[in-house]
Amino acid sequence: MTKYQLLVLDIDGTTANSKKEIAEETREALIWLQDKGVKVVLASGRPPEGVFPVAEYLKLPRYGSYILAFNGAKIIELGTRSCIFNKCLPRHIPRNLRDDAVKAGIGMAVYQEGVIVAGTEPDSYMQLESKISGMPIKYPGNFTGKTDFQANECLLTGHPDELEALEPYFAHKYFHEAQVFHSEPWYLEVTPKQVDKAYGLKHLLRYLQIPKEAMVCCGDSYNDMAMLQYAGLGAAMANAPEKVKNIADYVTVNDNDHLGVVEVIRRFF
Repeated sequence: MTKYQLLVLDIDGTTANSKKEIAEETREALIWLQDKGVKVVLASGRPPEGVFPVAEYLKLPRYGSYILAFNGAKIIELGTRSCIFNKCLPRHIPRNLRDDAVKAGIGMAVYQEGVIVAGTEPDSYMQLESKISGMPIKYPGNFTGKTDFQANECLLTGHPDELEALEPYFAHKYFHEAQVFHSEPWYLEVTPKQVDKAYGLKHLLRYLQIPKEAMVCCGDSYNDMAMLQYAGLGAAMANAPEKVKNIADYVTVNDNDHLGVVEVIRRFF
């Protein structure tokens, strides 16, 4: 069996349960794994501020580990919190997205350092993201007048049915400049073109000088598919959609509410 050196974890729906909490058994297993010399990396669609508390809880900074935020658009070394990789959207994208969101009657926000800048009046979905990420919402009146947006990711928010109907429009319009995808039914995430968790992990593996064959990735959603396919071993949670399970090397018996990540650790490490 290949000696795996790296475990990469999605957070929501994978490491965390349905209540957005991490079970003590999961925490203990991940600390045990790091004690054995295996690096644990968190790869999430969340902004860094939404990943740092999880990383601290799992003791990742103590072991000199890393996080991939914004679905791989930003990589941060946790010991010093220094950025080792950063990819931003073209500067005009946030303004254009805001105009499109207003016309479509949905919400739009852009992540900036330490704050969520709302381009439209904050809705309940933005409030939920603010709670999860621990970042306050700022709602400036002159959003379209800003010309200096340097953003890793933008967020479109709305009722799941509305966003499902609008996704093809946004994906087609921004095809050449960005990628648009669901992370949750009420969110459409807009990230730099060709950047996903696998793209970020390629940079991290090169930086760490670890082959992809020595990496195990765990995920549950569509934005995890690229890294599950890229990994030496891609493990999908039992709660993942069938499309995600179909491309995985392994599907857990237990879902994220019943220690699916612990199952992967016991089986492969």
